[in-house]
Amino acid sequence: MRVFVAGAGGTLGRRLVPRLVERGHEVVGTTRSPDKRRDIEALGAEAVLMDGLDAASVGEAIGRAEPEIVVHELTALAGMGDVRNFDREFAATNELRTRGTDNLLTAAAAVGVRRFVAQSYAGWPNERTGGPVKTEDDPLDANPPRNQRRSFEAIRHVERAATSAPLEGLVLRYGGFYGPGTSIADGGAHAELLRQRKFPIVGDGGGVWSFVHIDDAAEATALAVERGAPGIYNVVDDEPARVADFLPYLAQCVGAPPPRRVPVWLARLVAGEAGVSVMTQVRGSSNAKAKCELGWELRHPSWREGFREL
Repeated sequence: MRVFVAGAGGTLGRRLVPRLVERGHEVVGTTRSPDKRRDIEALGAEAVLMDGLDAASVGEAIGRAEPEIVVHELTALAGMGDVRNFDREFAATNELRTRGTDNLLTAAAAVGVRRFVAQSYAGWPNERTGGPVKTEDDPLDANPPRNQRRSFEAIRHVERAATSAPLEGLVLRYGGFYGPGTSIADGGAHAELLRQRKFPIVGDGGGVWSFVHIDDAAEATALAVERGAPGIYNVVDDEPARVADFLPYLAQCVGAPPPRRVPVWLARLVAGEAGVSVMTQVRGSSNAKAKCELGWELRHPSWREGFREL
């Protein structure tokens, strides 16, 4: 099949493209940066320049490619870190999840694309009440922290748009990425914060996070290109983890000192409500649907083994 990967130069795109090529697909990969064209070509794809926020640019790129499948991996997450100003930090990605998604879907419809696979997120958008692990059928947060609401609505938009479009729309809610090229890797931003003791456990550290190794995420995405009914899938590992459990272990794995502990009131002053929420209240996600319906097998079933490789 002919597959159009929007965002092929990103962290996930660089792991996805070679998998699609190995499976015999013809891949067209996009980037905004002329410097990344050779990198994408080296992965085995045809590289094209495209601005996801420019409808004409998107329409021309997809019109020329004439793909059967479009994969939406457009984000702008490099250098994220100011949780207190969460929505401001995610502003560019929010635009790609709203206007960028609409541009891709409009162009896809114009050329008769059959399947559309879109990136979403499994974690803080989950409802923060009830049990510690949520499925795709559970509601999302009815009242997210004020400084996360624009980001929350952008995630809602990409999910609604992809699953209601007149094609096969699949949404992959990825867990927190770790592994090569991510912020949770040796030399990554989170590892450096731990080494500087700037990534503390807040309160009881009761927030539950779901992780996924970047290669497992790419494998799930390649499977979603080829199979699976339209709908939403959590792409996470087998073991949702409390902050109080995974953070000291991650520090140990990257050679950092044990993380500090800070009270909720202090964290609220420094990191705002969103920072407190992700450390103390968020819920994890179940991967049962993706494993069953996509036939997804994880190479890293648990962050415990995966973090050791860091």
